[in-house]
Amino acid sequence: MHKSASSSSWRKPNQIQRFCSSSSSFTPDCQSRSPAPSSLPTDQKPHTPVLLKEVLQYMDIKPGQVVLDLTFGGGGHSKAILRSVPGVTLVAVDRDPVAFGLAQKLAEEYPGQVKPVLGRFSELKDLLIRLGLGNQTVDAALLDAGCSSMQMDMADRGFSLSKDGPLDMRMDGDRYPGMPCAADAVSALDQQALACVLAAYGEEQHAKKIAAAIVQARSLYPISRTQQLASIVAGAFPPSALYARSDRLQRPSHIATKTFQALRIFVNDELNELVAGLQVAQDFLRPDGRLCVLTFHSLEDRIAKRFLRGEDLSAPPRRSIRKRARTHLQRNPEEEEDEDEEKGSRESIHWVRLQRKVVLPSKEEVEENPRGRSAKLRVAVRR
Repeated sequence: MHKSASSSSWRKPNQIQRFCSSSSSFTPDCQSRSPAPSSLPTDQKPHTPVLLKEVLQYMDIKPGQVVLDLTFGGGGHSKAILRSVPGVTLVAVDRDPVAFGLAQKLAEEYPGQVKPVLGRFSELKDLLIRLGLGNQTVDAALLDAGCSSMQMDMADRGFSLSKDGPLDMRMDGDRYPGMPCAADAVSALDQQALACVLAAYGEEQHAKKIAAAIVQARSLYPISRTQQLASIVAGAFPPSALYARSDRLQRPSHIATKTFQALRIFVNDELNELVAGLQVAQDFLRPDGRLCVLTFHSLEDRIAKRFLRGEDLSAPPRRSIRKRARTHLQRNPEEEEDEDEEKGSRESIHWVRLQRKVVLPSKEEVEENPRGRSAKLRVAVRR
């Protein structure tokens, strides 16, 4: 059985815990930068929802049902639900004020059907109760984890290393003036803690080398811009290594990509928030209610997988069937992952999977929307 989500739901490495406990000792510099925009720029790219057909299929929403979109973002999935199913009540949640503004506009198009909610997953239970929802009152829920394309496309938000902007990365914008931004973390973390962040949240194998380069650079000048940080990371490697990495489409990937991911996850406490969001979905879904979880990197996907198995996320991951088999049984490695998932499903008392394996985008969808290349969809029914 799951424990209630809390700050211990995803254990931070000790160096990161020390920074979090002492973060009040410095004044966040985010206020001195341009405030996060309250509306989309006119040149904003259209939002392309990932695995849309599959999400609609697995959610299987019926007319008149209550649907919880835990990560409204650009609204692609929500709009498709409203267009395809008559009379649904859609609760559109997001922590980003820009996304909340888009949800408010959608509510004007669908009077009485769309309920916009601004807040983090960790705040959501009280917000939903205030809205009139209670435990086991939702028929289907969608959680699209990670950073939205909308955030990446807005240079002023500081999420993208390819667009110069303030090194911000706060998904909440200016809602919490005392919340440290990415530039604060880069300036305040000591070298060991910074390396710990990069290793834990970016799975960066060169974390120590990058942390050393950042600490050396910040001794000479403040690091306050995205491309400034990207250049510092790139400068720690020979020119041939700048695009030596490849993404899942075998396209060159900038050497600083994992550094940006790590800082974003750290600043927004994304992993703890993901646990809280999954717990909200579990509490508010009716029996036989369906949950779709979209993840975009291995840290998110591991949490979703363990949660749907019924594991206690405050405890270390249990030793997998794969490791036990390699040690004792010498089974075929290609068969072990499915055996591990089957055992986890049997042990779960909350969720029953609707698909044997994780759902991935088709080759055609990835070609049309490369940003969805790393998406994984897990679907389960609450029991």
